Amino acid sequence: MKNRIILLLVSSIASIQMYAQNLKVVKADKEYDRYAYIDAIKTYERMSEKGYKSVDMFQKLGNAYYFNGDLAKAAKWYTELFVLTKDVAPEYYYRYAQSLKAIKEYDKADAMMVKFNHENGNDLRAKLASEQKDYLAVIKKNSGRYAIENAGVNSEYSDYGSSFFGDKIVFTSARDIGNFVKIIDSWTGEGFTNLYEATRKSDGTLSSVEHLSRKLNSKFHESTPVFTKDGKTVYFTRNNFLNGKKGKDANKTMLLKIYKATLEDDTWTNIIELPFNSDNYSVAHPALSSDEKILYFASDMPGTFGQSDIFNVTINEDGSFGTPQNLGNNINTEGRETFPFITSENELYFASDGHPGLGGLDVFVSKAKQEGSFKNVLNVGEPLNSSKDDFSLLIDPKIQLGYVTSNREGGQGDDDIYRFKEIKSIEYPCEQFLTGLVTDKETGLALIGAKLTLFDSSYKLLKEILTDKDGKFDFDQVECDSKYYIKSEKSEYNTIETPVVTAKESGKTFVPLVLEKTIKKLAIGDDLAKAFDIKVIYFDLNKFNIRPDAAIDLSKILDVMEQNSNIKIDIRSHTDSRQTHAYNKKLSERRAKSTMEWLANNGINKSRLTAKGYGETQLINKCTDGVECTEREHQANRRSEFIIVK
Repeated sequence: MKNRIILLLVSSIASIQMYAQNLKVVKADKEYDRYAYIDAIKTYERMSEKGYKSVDMFQKLGNAYYFNGDLAKAAKWYTELFVLTKDVAPEYYYRYAQSLKAIKEYDKADAMMVKFNHENGNDLRAKLASEQKDYLAVIKKNSGRYAIENAGVNSEYSDYGSSFFGDKIVFTSARDIGNFVKIIDSWTGEGFTNLYEATRKSDGTLSSVEHLSRKLNSKFHESTPVFTKDGKTVYFTRNNFLNGKKGKDANKTMLLKIYKATLEDDTWTNIIELPFNSDNYSVAHPALSSDEKILYFASDMPGTFGQSDIFNVTINEDGSFGTPQNLGNNINTEGRETFPFITSENELYFASDGHPGLGGLDVFVSKAKQEGSFKNVLNVGEPLNSSKDDFSLLIDPKIQLGYVTSNREGGQGDDDIYRFKEIKSIEYPCEQFLTGLVTDKETGLALIGAKLTLFDSSYKLLKEILTDKDGKFDFDQVECDSKYYIKSEKSEYNTIETPVVTAKESGKTFVPLVLEKTIKKLAIGDDLAKAFDIKVIYFDLNKFNIRPDAAIDLSKILDVMEQNSNIKIDIRSHTDSRQTHAYNKKLSERRAKSTMEWLANNGINKSRLTAKGYGETQLINKCTDGVECTEREHQANRRSEFIIVK
């Protein structure tokens, strides 16, 4: 019988689009007495023109143009990156593929995407295949949580779709009580369904079945009612029939609509249809949220993904309704999603043959997130579900008693109502919340209004937000044990992208993000090395000749001095405390002078350079002679400084 009530639909698919925001680079139009500005990206490009190469440099250049939307230039620098190395994070294969498409190198782009899918096991296709493979294990884990038995009110006909109504249960049945003439539905071979009520005892058993009301029942199908808590309003499903008039679609079929009625003097009256009904599609199976401000229902109205989807609609204070909203493809599939029920705990139960199940319709549950959306869908398992159709679940979570309909083996009719006791609550998936703070690298101050964009592991755009007045951001709930990417953008700052892996347990993942200004302000006393994160100009052990990798870092200093002819610097070389004072002093002096000579040999006038070695006289931690320290602590003392003196 429920096949007459369950709805049909068409399918659709959503597309994914990624967004990028322009980086704003501010150039000073004059030099100031005590400071100058530098543009790190332009420095990297000039370095490349001079023949310098590094993975870090090409990544930064490619990313700069990729996030700026200039994919042709991004392709240039990513090409240089892949010439140097293939040992990169999976996201670079993805970006490179997108950039190659911009210059119509589709074969090469496709090859990059194959590599991306191979490297990234969390892409959408891999995830779906994994879910399909493990669904029986998931169902088994959720099974054994119910004790179930016949509710005691079933007939040889279809009985289904129960609802709480005070101390009674109202349900749908094709039985015919007290009628001399039985009207037969030619589709089902049974009588048209009416609404019946039964007394509900404290243990959930039912008895004393009666018609709910001849005023509410008609000569066509009525089913699946839901009542307000005060018992004065009911929403219910009926064929397209009101005030003696039948409505049909273009195929001359009477579809389903939801109607509303009020109780006056113990009689249901003022029957009206809801405004979002239509002769051209079905709307059925209403369910009310605990606060009675939201109505859930099933429909194949426009915007449906599959054969039937679950929607909700706001009930306004004046009794009017908002615009129905599809619950989305986390709940709805290309199949049938129908018979919703929402508990006081914001748990949405529904029937589906689109999600992996045991056969036919299975009952699933999803708990609403903080913002009201539904994401994780769980099969409630055996014995509530079976290889047959199982649907129309109703439960009181406070006493863990409920009812479900099934046409499983051993029943009395086509569909039967079963009473069940929930022995153990379902274990919902881990819940993680993603938050963080954005600060300025130089000052450490919070950055207000920074734009944060969240992507999943397959680079699907999930959410865009701005930091608040305290520089904080909150992406709310995300998946546990999952990889995400956060893109951070703010005017006059370099855009960065940060990978984040959430924990396996429920909790909060906090991500501190530090943004560096694109244009750097330098004053007397500042260290040019800090502007480019140059911690050490490396030399071979006990030597002072400039190594090739050190030349890459020195070229950054060289470029700044070439672009700012008034800058003078003092080169300072430091060692750790190992070896003698005298040895360290001489070694640091030779290294400082070697660094100065390299800059001079590459075009910087020596009048703009001074150099001095300090040995171990300016240690920045406790690691003096005789003090036991880690290699990392000693490394902190081995540093190079390029101090601006003019």
